[in-house]
Amino acid sequence: MEQWIAVRSKPRAEKVALDQLEKKGIQAYLPLVRQKRKWSDRLKWVELPLFPGYLFAKVALKNSIFVLETYGVSTVIKFGGEVAVVQESVVKSIRLALEGGYELEPTEYFIKGDKVEVIEGPMKGMKGIVSNIKGKEKLVIKIDALQQAIAVYIETKYLKSIGKKSAPII
Repeated sequence: MEQWIAVRSKPRAEKVALDQLEKKGIQAYLPLVRQKRKWSDRLKWVELPLFPGYLFAKVALKNSIFVLETYGVSTVIKFGGEVAVVQESVVKSIRLALEGGYELEPTEYFIKGDKVEVIEGPMKGMKGIVSNIKGKEKLVIKIDALQQAIAVYIETKYLKSIGKKSAPII
């Protein structure tokens, strides 16, 4: 049975990996988003990967070695030594959202206990720990000098990871 797996491409080679996988007869999917980029003399629309460095391939897990042997592919994502399977519904949802014109924006994936730093806004530079409360990302900032802590809701797009508790990739 074929399943979707997450594949890491070589740097800036997502489209090459997609093309090579398809030439091998392997069903692959690279979610692309259109972004306006500025050059010194003009603005231009370009298609960039939604998940830079990643794409999806649909294969029987026992055949994932054929994906790894593909030009442009760096690694097949694994967790605990097992190939990471991406649910068909996830790939379908991404595809439908992009085809439907939704503006998808990748954001870092945080779990409870991750150490983070605020990269934008009035709290820029503050460091803290993520704690999930009611399904929202909440940054807990420890103030050691006072031996107190404050909790603030901050959108994940304003956070960057400075240390993972564990390392899920997709």
